[in-house]
Amino acid sequence: MSYIDTLKDSNGHIQKDNIMKVIPYNDYFLFVDEVVSLEKNKIIAKKKISGKEDFLKGHFVGFPITPGALIVEGLGQAATFLARYNIPDQEKKDVLAYKLRDAKFMAPVLAGMEMTYEVESKGQMEKFAMMQGKVFVDGNLMAEAFMMLAIVDRDVFRQKHAPSSQ
Repeated sequence: MSYIDTLKDSNGHIQKDNIMKVIPYNDYFLFVDEVVSLEKNKIIAKKKISGKEDFLKGHFVGFPITPGALIVEGLGQAATFLARYNIPDQEKKDVLAYKLRDAKFMAPVLAGMEMTYEVESKGQMEKFAMMQGKVFVDGNLMAEAFMMLAIVDRDVFRQKHAPSSQ
């Protein structure tokens, strides 16, 4: 049993507070509320758009729509969680977006809607993971994208890219 498996509740779900123990985000930028299913090659996660999010205040004024970039961000966070599930020493790694391909948006995600992210691993190696993701609302396909994630040593990456003090 992996560390991530120990974070599951009695229903096999992983709640937001435990998601933040795995991926390095906090409430301000976490676009996954709950993991409802996690297997070696697939994750299903959810995010409810309450209508109170700051980004809705300016996108589109008078008709708030969740930005497509943030829909893909949530999909990427679910993909990152899946990749980490398959990395034995995941706490020593950072998982980063490397390439996005074929992102498509079929319909807007509005306030009050709950997105379901479904991500399947198409292959994972030591330094890369390939993921196909889809976003659904009430069973309707809203968006999809193919993602390649880079898996890097956390300490080396952060030391290399740390801002220099001036």
